[in-house]
Amino acid sequence: MKRLLPVLMGFALLLLSSTEGWSADFQKGWNAYTKKDYATALREWEPLAEQGVAGVQSILGNMYANGQGVPQNDKTAVKWWKLAAEQGDADAQYNLGVLYANGQGVPQDYKTAVKWYRLAAEQGDAYAQYNLGLMYYNGEGVKQDNIYAYMWWNIAASSGNKVASKNRDIVAKRMNSNQIETAQKLARKCVRKKYKRC
Repeated sequence: MKRLLPVLMGFALLLLSSTEGWSADFQKGWNAYTKKDYATALREWEPLAEQGVAGVQSILGNMYANGQGVPQNDKTAVKWWKLAAEQGDADAQYNLGVLYANGQGVPQDYKTAVKWYRLAAEQGDAYAQYNLGLMYYNGEGVKQDNIYAYMWWNIAASSGNKVASKNRDIVAKRMNSNQIETAQKLARKCVRKKYKRC
């Protein structure tokens, strides 16, 4: 769903430094994928995903979500993303958050969306941090809280997310100076703790 090409390139570098069998299979799939030969990419990557390689599972989730070489199928995308997300793949966690928030391939469940967004946000994923701010702002899956909305949008804005910056400024108009100061302190503390238990 998001940032597929950078994710694939980063994962390619990781696999190229791992076992030769995996990296050779991944490279064949990568070569095919870049030529839009999705059927070959799928054939090369599916065994790796079935062996539990989280990054490849996440990629297959993207392929099913986007209908690349396979019929578009959100439920199958969810299957692959859950496997990857449970191993800590931030992109898969973010994508699951999106699907649960929107009710795509799964029943809409804001609390579960928040869970997956939070896990990705704790790994520094600016998209997840932005969406967590949105969940707090709208009170979806969490109690409505402008301080936490501001905090997460401030963190996402510091990563260059311009929409987060605008939203942070909008919510600030509904807050008093003490609330803004509290949100800023929480954001600094969260960043210092590398996003853990924010």
